Amino acid sequence: KRRKLVPPQGAWPSLHQGIVRSLKFLRKAKPRTLRYVPEESKDKIISDEDVLKTLLKVFQALFINDFNKQSDILTVLPEVVKSKYQDLLSVQHPRLKLLEHRYQQQNIFKPEEILYKTLGFSIARATSSLISAGKGVFVTKGLVPKGAVVSMYPGTVYQKYEPIFFQSIGNPFIFRCLDGILIDGNDKGISKVVYRSCNGRDRLGPLKMSDSTWLTSEIHNPLAVGQYVNNCSNDRAANVCYQEFDVPAVFPIELKQYLPNIAYSYDKQSPLRCVVLVALRDIKQGEELFSNYYTIVS
Repeated sequence: KRRKLVPPQGAWPSLHQGIVRSLKFLRKAKPRTLRYVPEESKDKIISDEDVLKTLLKVFQALFINDFNKQSDILTVLPEVVKSKYQDLLSVQHPRLKLLEHRYQQQNIFKPEEILYKTLGFSIARATSSLISAGKGVFVTKGLVPKGAVVSMYPGTVYQKYEPIFFQSIGNPFIFRCLDGILIDGNDKGISKVVYRSCNGRDRLGPLKMSDSTWLTSEIHNPLAVGQYVNNCSNDRAANVCYQEFDVPAVFPIELKQYLPNIAYSYDKQSPLRCVVLVALRDIKQGEELFSNYYTIVS
């Protein structure tokens, strides 16, 4: 049976005062710069096709690298999909047959090494070059070319009508999309609990619909660190920008295990919203990534 929770007498004023204090705290937060987006550009630096192509390229490479852990998933995939991965394996391991490859020791690369081998660069979290900015994201190897997808913004995706008040209090990782959709990229506290709950809810047998490893120190998708990209400053111009991307219905189900986003409510009608970070110029090894946090649309 449902029970109606009734607060003790005098509790509402104290609760109200607590909420007011929280809102005052949020209003006093450090102001962030604004990025002006002309209406006709619709905030797209590169095409959705290019974003999809990059994600598939990286995720397929991760899948092949983790192949000895994918046996349960392979059993539920159509034969044509299995053949595709067999062909990919034959290119990387021409002397091994697929069945033999499953049971032999595979040379497993770290996710950041796969990123470098696939896109020509790797990124990682480290102490920011900005004073009192905490963690930041750096290019640790290679060169990020202008227009490349350099990172992803992980987190739970909320429609603008869904509850996120308590998750948002004191939370600097809430990203607002142009249409009001919110992404909570906090990897701690109630935000972490909510994401893991949704991740378990949407799992279909061996098939994972999203990646939850970005909540840990062992990240499987090396792109999923975008929430730690710091705001630009007067002497540190933005070198990346945010771009929204809706995951198409044709996205391979076996690769969804690397998507670092999940919907708060299970809704088959709405595509999953993701946000990627795109390089505004060539970014060299050792450089920190900087972006604008807020977007204004004319």
